[in-house]
Amino acid sequence: MSAPRVLEASDVPADARLPTDYGDFRIRVFQDEETGLDHVALLLGDMTGPDPVLVRVHSECLTGDAFGSLRCDCGAQLDSALRQLQEIGWGCLIYLRQEGRGIGLHAKIQAYNLQDKGADTMEANLMLGHPADARDYSIASEILQSLEIDRVCLLTNNPDKVNQLNEHGINVVERMPLVVGVGE
Repeated sequence: MSAPRVLEASDVPADARLPTDYGDFRIRVFQDEETGLDHVALLLGDMTGPDPVLVRVHSECLTGDAFGSLRCDCGAQLDSALRQLQEIGWGCLIYLRQEGRGIGLHAKIQAYNLQDKGADTMEANLMLGHPADARDYSIASEILQSLEIDRVCLLTNNPDKVNQLNEHGINVVERMPLVVGVGE
């Protein structure tokens, strides 16, 4: 019996079926050559046709997405977006690795410490010497373009996200608010 063939990483696409509680998605991983970070596209159903694709561009939030933190509504927004994709039967979720409004996990937890002392999120980021929001959505535009998605109905409350996607060649035909309740 011969040994199994060892495949080069470039021989194996980072694209696979991903069954979830919200449906049977395709997961594709895109590596940002500049940062080395891996970003994800979850695709449900057929993206072709005349209608804009329902898209959520979601920035990583370990505390909200994985641990259910009540400091933000990130986990609830992720859940709601996946549920909406499931309900209509098709669409795309882009998951960007830009934790803590783009300042990183360590700084985000430092900001939590300042929030415990009375600062709000924006104030805490500024006190730490970071911008209020350092997220960059150009990589999301590149991912969408590589998926041949150029017209979207965007699930977001963030007007900067709409502006950045439009500036980078994605036609945001409609913005749908993603309201999941307000925490303390």
